[in-house]
Amino acid sequence: MDDHKLFRDGLVELIGGFPGYEVIIEADNGQDFLRQVGPERLPDIVLLDINMKLMDGYETAQWLREHYPAVKILVLSMYEDENSVIRMLRLGARGYVLKDIRKKELEQALASLVEKGYYYTEMITGKLIHAISHFDEIKADPSFKELAGLSQREIEFLKLVCSELTYKDIADRMCLSVHTIDGYRDALFEKLKVRSRVGLVLYAIKTKLVFVD
Repeated sequence: MDDHKLFRDGLVELIGGFPGYEVIIEADNGQDFLRQVGPERLPDIVLLDINMKLMDGYETAQWLREHYPAVKILVLSMYEDENSVIRMLRLGARGYVLKDIRKKELEQALASLVEKGYYYTEMITGKLIHAISHFDEIKADPSFKELAGLSQREIEFLKLVCSELTYKDIADRMCLSVHTIDGYRDALFEKLKVRSRVGLVLYAIKTKLVFVD
């Protein structure tokens, strides 16, 4: 959704040209979208702008999370600051792309949402990792750790994931093989029901294992 009709019209035409996709709702803003959406008219994916009048992207994402959490939100915005990216991901967005996105990448993003359930770019990963502060002060809530079934080594690995270290660097830091680190990563993917490094970082942020400015 976008409150600039010319841009929206071009986007509708573009998506309509992708095989297997159909635009069923066009809205000027969040309130307009709420008036149109319902059980009988529910999209699989919503392209959501942040900057909208009457009801912005944050409010619309919050409403969708509460009423139709299965709907996948792809943010399409001009904002690339860390606060905007993190806030939308916290509200349940499954992907975040900028408005200068190329046609091929937009189609790739939609396909990824359909096939994998998310579309996380290097830009998103970089924003999340750069935003994390107080790295040495990361602490696990004992009650939450017990609930999630995480071991101390998994907590240590999760802390290192929330840095700019590569997986090989993490293996060296933990004095483990890359194969063992891959095992930690895959185990956390399964335990925490996430599918990527971004998912692990978001988990750490949401549970306050790490802090962002």
